[in-house]
Amino acid sequence: MIPLSNYLIVGAILFVLGMIGFLTRRNLILMFLSAEMMLQGVAINLVAFARYHGNLHGQVFTLFIITVAACEAALALALVLMLYRSRRSLDVSLWQELREPGQEAILDLDAPPAEPMIEEELPKLTPAGGAPASPREDSHV
Repeated sequence: MIPLSNYLIVGAILFVLGMIGFLTRRNLILMFLSAEMMLQGVAINLVAFARYHGNLHGQVFTLFIITVAACEAALALALVLMLYRSRRSLDVSLWQELREPGQEAILDLDAPPAEPMIEEELPKLTPAGGAPASPREDSHV
């Protein structure tokens, strides 16, 4: 049987690696993957303690963690898509306009200067019920 300390060490390593990744990365996708890694480290510790104590409490908490992680993944995907769509980058420092009014901007000296946004024209659909324009009205030959 594998001792409890081995599971706790693996869980702690996962948590610390996730925390280091979250604090050192500026890419949103990598930040959310690091947060998921921290959650998995906690889940391993909960399951290990539950097995050690002979009850199912850790497994129940782990199910809640998995549920929260799924919700987090859905929100992260929405945020990543919206940021990339508006800024064409996944750098977190480009979210400066989301700060509270009156709060000073945090300047990132390592980041390249923000490029001006070019709004591209999205395709337009014909209105409902409208007939599409035909190239020639006289198609009777």
